[in-house]
Amino acid sequence: MKMPVEVADIFRAYGPLYREGHNLPIRHRRAMRAIETCRTAELGGHKYKCDTCGALSLSYNSCRNRHCPKCQSLDKERWIEARKKEVLPTHYFHVVFTIPEAVRPIALRNQGVVYGILFKSVAETLKGLAKDPKHLGAQIGLIAVLHTWSQTLIDHPHMHCIVTGGGLSLKGERWISSKPKFFMPVKVISKVFRGKFLDYLKQAYGSGKLSFAGKFGELKEKKHFDELLDKLYGQGWHVYSKPPFKAAQKVVEYLSRYTHRVAISNERIVRLEQGRVTIRYRDYADGNKIKEMVLDALEFIRRFLLHILPDQFVKIRYYGILSTRNRNTKLLKCKELFGFLSVTEDERLSWQELFERLTGIDPTLCPHCKKGKLILFEVLGPERSPPL
Repeated sequence: MKMPVEVADIFRAYGPLYREGHNLPIRHRRAMRAIETCRTAELGGHKYKCDTCGALSLSYNSCRNRHCPKCQSLDKERWIEARKKEVLPTHYFHVVFTIPEAVRPIALRNQGVVYGILFKSVAETLKGLAKDPKHLGAQIGLIAVLHTWSQTLIDHPHMHCIVTGGGLSLKGERWISSKPKFFMPVKVISKVFRGKFLDYLKQAYGSGKLSFAGKFGELKEKKHFDELLDKLYGQGWHVYSKPPFKAAQKVVEYLSRYTHRVAISNERIVRLEQGRVTIRYRDYADGNKIKEMVLDALEFIRRFLLHILPDQFVKIRYYGILSTRNRNTKLLKCKELFGFLSVTEDERLSWQELFERLTGIDPTLCPHCKKGKLILFEVLGPERSPPL
């Protein structure tokens, strides 16, 4: 039986060759090294001894890098537990914003700036329209999650938003609900979003925050940049609003599908043979059919690295009544209006408890005798790593 292939296997086999041929930014090198060494002796680990049969078990440390396909499950579970305390008993909408193809090369070269503009434009669009009495006249809450990839790993920046189907009145006195099956006109959302995004992009250009190179180097000239803006103003921008959720408690589980994803999961890698990687992907343009694509290993690495975010860039953000500064004021007021008190803080679960909840397997149970408990026997230090 063939062993499953992971991103780490591809990086270990072809990463040295890729690094040799490319001048990589340090964050790319760090991410590659983290994924290559995740749960290996290089990161150290712990040796456990069974208190019944005496057998020894070894567990290596995880890299905890946010781009690692193996390190997201426990963080995802912790996130779910935290968000469940904030769910209101109302309907929610899933709204997706996508930037046009012509903007993607600019975003790829100026990730921190352009992705920041995307967050700001999306939040201001939704909050601003919701406050308008013509639409809702209320203060909504939303969670926005940035994705930068398509199913085939090319750059495709888009934002998933979960939005409350209603909000706190502008005076903070009552809850105003939106129509159960309709949030706001998508064409209106799209038009306002386009205007805000391009205005902020123009401001970034004017203040020298954008850089251009290669075939896009001509955009350094204001004439060419203005021509691009005119073209983008003339296009319709894609915004999609999905039907509301049937149960409020399902919102967090649903959104968690998006919050802790990386560019590709290990489960979607079919095989690695003779320097070629076969991946599984969903073709949305062909009836959501599941297909396979073969990539050269170096091209697979190149595409994966397109989605390494800048250091300290926050890809999950909270706005309106769900923002950090409003959770203990406006969100609490909403809970009171709905007739239930804030859920008390639960004791933070250990990773072992989260692992058992996630998999149904008790990681403290001896894998040999199936009876005893594993007791920490020895801490293994990390091995000395070669330079990045």
